[in-house]
Amino acid sequence: MSDIVTAVGTPNIALIKYWGKRDEKLILPTNSSVSMTLDEQLNTKTSVLFSNRLKEDRVYINGELQNTRGTEVGERLVCLDILRRIAKDKRHALVVSENSFPTGSGFASSASGLATLVYAASKGLGLRLSGKEMSIVARRGSGSACRSLMGGMVRWRKGVKADGSDSYAEQITKPDHWPELMNVVGILSASKKKFSSRAGMRQTERTSILYRSRMAYVEDAASRLTAALKKRDFQTLGEITMRDSNNMHSVMLDTWPPLFYMNDNSKEVIYKVHELNESEGKIIAAYTFDAGPNPHILTLRRNVNKVTRLLDEVDAVQKVLKLSMGNGPRILDRSESLIDERSLKPFKN
Repeated sequence: MSDIVTAVGTPNIALIKYWGKRDEKLILPTNSSVSMTLDEQLNTKTSVLFSNRLKEDRVYINGELQNTRGTEVGERLVCLDILRRIAKDKRHALVVSENSFPTGSGFASSASGLATLVYAASKGLGLRLSGKEMSIVARRGSGSACRSLMGGMVRWRKGVKADGSDSYAEQITKPDHWPELMNVVGILSASKKKFSSRAGMRQTERTSILYRSRMAYVEDAASRLTAALKKRDFQTLGEITMRDSNNMHSVMLDTWPPLFYMNDNSKEVIYKVHELNESEGKIIAAYTFDAGPNPHILTLRRNVNKVTRLLDEVDAVQKVLKLSMGNGPRILDRSESLIDERSLKPFKN
C-alpha cells in the first residue's frame, strides 16, 4: 500500500500586486510582490497519492474529476512533473482537493491549491525541500502560490535570471511579528470571475498603455511596504496598499477590451473606507482588491469592529470574515485523507 499525504494550506492577499509575467512558461513576474498569508478560515485541503496503479495523473477538485488535457488545470500539473524529476520517481499521482471557499472567484484559490499540492506531493515523494525550493516549484503552477508556502508576511522576489532560479518567495516577518494586524473580508460575490487572472494578465501586457507606468514605480513600492511591515507602521502600510490596489485596477481598466474585476459595490466600500479614515483623522483601514469584487480591509485588531460596521452598512455584503495571519501549509493526520485508496477515488461524503 502506498502512503497518502494530506495537507492543508491557505490563500494569501497581496498588498503589492503581481500582474504580468516576463516569462510565461516559467511564470517569472515583471515585478516583486508582497502578501499576507491568511489563517485557515479560508483553506484548501489536499490529499496526494503516488501509485503504480495509475496510468495518468488524476485530479479531483471539490468532488469533480478535472480534464487535464490541454487545459489550465493540466498546465498547472507541471509542479508534479518537476517534483517527480527531483525525486527520480515516475509514478502518476491521484490528487483530491477541496476548497472551503469558492474556486475562481477572486479569493486566490489557485494560490492555496498549488501551494498545498506542492507541499503534500513533496512529502509524498520523500523530498526534503526548503521553503525557498518549494516556492520555486509552486511558482510554475501558479505565481501567487509561491507566497502561500510561508506564513506571516511574504515577499516574492521577481528575480532577473532567465532560468528563474532567483525568483522565489521569502518570509519578511513571522505571524507573531504583528499579531494585531487583521484582514476583514467583505464577501460581495462568490461567483466565478469572467476572466481568469492568467488570461487577464496576458491581455493587460499586450494592450495597456498604463502598464509601463506601473512597472516604473511598483518595485520601489514593494521595498517601502516591506520596511513599513518590519516597523509595524500602519499609516505607511495603509497608503501604499490602497494606492497599489487602485493602480492595478486602473491598469486592468486600461486594458483593451477593459477588464472589470470590481463592481459598483466594491467602489461603495472604497468610498466608505476613505470616509472612515477621514473621520478618524488617520488611516485605520486599508482596502485592497485582488482580481475580484471582494474587499480585503487591513486594520488593527482594536479597529475591527469599526470596519465590520462599515461593511454591514453595504447592502450587497453577504458575509464578513475576520482573518488573522496564517502559518502556511501543514500536514494533517492520515485519518483526514480525502482519498479512498482501494477505489483510487475520493471518499464519498
